[in-house]
Amino acid sequence: QVQLVESGGGLVQAGDSLKLACKTSGRTSSAYGMGWFRQVSGKERGFVASISGGGAEVLYADSVKGRFTISRDSARKTVSLEMNSLKPEDTAVYYCASRSLLYSGASNNTQSYVYWGQGTQVTVSS
Repeated sequence: QVQLVESGGGLVQAGDSLKLACKTSGRTSSAYGMGWFRQVSGKERGFVASISGGGAEVLYADSVKGRFTISRDSARKTVSLEMNSLKPEDTAVYYCASRSLLYSGASNNTQSYVYWGQGTQVTVSS
């Protein structure tokens, strides 16, 4: 059974940094695309960043380019999202997601992901 567990959320002030981590279990391979999405209550879940199985391909939402960095440690089966220069509009529940083993590329489409974590709250105060 594949499980994704996020950690690292919290309450910070505008301009601060925060690093989220997503630990994957239940898989022997790391050759699949991973992504981070976020959701504000009452709104659809939106794309934040994605990374390919090998780590060579990364995608970012325009709103986070230059501030957020996605990375992965295949040996530890962990994907991280480093968030710098945080803004109040970054406040949301952040979800880690995984594609199936058939798809190693990055993707900004929520429909491309089959496994999801439970989410971690990030709150940025002004």
